[in-house]
Amino acid sequence: MTRRALLDTSVLIALLDASHVHHTLCTQWLANQSGGWASCPITLNGCVRIMAQPSYPNRLPMHTVVAGLQQAMLHPMHVFWADDINPLGSNALNWPMLLRPSDITDAYLLSLAVSKQACLVSLDRGIALSWVVGAEKIHLMQLL
Repeated sequence: MTRRALLDTSVLIALLDASHVHHTLCTQWLANQSGGWASCPITLNGCVRIMAQPSYPNRLPMHTVVAGLQQAMLHPMHVFWADDINPLGSNALNWPMLLRPSDITDAYLLSLAVSKQACLVSLDRGIALSWVVGAEKIHLMQLL
């Protein structure tokens, strides 16, 4: 069974930015993803925030990034998920396993994927299954 893929911000950026070093990798992976893909407020806002800031190498105006994401979300394989996980609930994040504050967003996204019986797809190799209650290998795909 192919699980729906929750694309994290790094993957969304690579897909939208044709000059991104991992654009081809992410585009080819998505073309072969038969289970569909998902986005959520955290990943969408992160994509807009990063790609529109002056320090981003291929900076775009916010309205251009938003329009690109809106177009991508029209694809029939896409679903939008609300951020509806309570990160402080006992069935979500395994707080004692989180080592840095910078891990919280990745842990939350993995928890959202687990709750939807899906898979978080990321370019980040630093995400640990131990951060999320019930996370298994099927819930995380690191493309690098």
